[in-house]
Amino acid sequence: MRIVFVAVLVALGLSACASAPSNTTNSCSIFAQRSGFFENWRRDAQRVEREFGVPVPILMATIYTESNFEPRARPPRTKLFGVIPWKRQSTAYGYSQALDGTWERYQRETGRFAARRTNFGDAIHFVGWYHNTSNRTNGIAKTDAYNLYLAYYSGHAGYARGSWRGNSGVQRAAQRATSMANQYAGQLQGC
Repeated sequence: MRIVFVAVLVALGLSACASAPSNTTNSCSIFAQRSGFFENWRRDAQRVEREFGVPVPILMATIYTESNFEPRARPPRTKLFGVIPWKRQSTAYGYSQALDGTWERYQRETGRFAARRTNFGDAIHFVGWYHNTSNRTNGIAKTDAYNLYLAYYSGHAGYARGSWRGNSGVQRAAQRATSMANQYAGQLQGC
């Protein structure tokens, strides 16, 4: 009987992780949907804020902008001859859309070798680590959602070179992340 109970709990816990929350524009709703026995996104986000000093709304807005909280998000495939699905544009994957090489660097530097990009707690820790590195490397304030996102998207060297300056799409995404961080911040005061 215990084995069946444990199996049911595991299945319920895993099914909760399989998709994005239903309302990704409301931080209170996101945290309410992901506050069960197996996962607690608010707790995970608050731990990262304490460890790295990056506010929860900025962490959440980065993930919203990158993957809309889809655990297995990937960039679209390019098309061979315009119709045959081919290679992906990059190795970005998971909640954080971290590239393979950057994720491996994160694992080495933090010692979190079992971390997975499809695990929210690991992904938000990665985002906090990356934004903290942007603060140390590029001097970006940990409360500057716009520039933290630009560095997140462009990479630390790309940000320093200003590679984002000629890319209106990246600038719009950084503005979207900033707006969402402000929205999340307002919502979190009431839940």
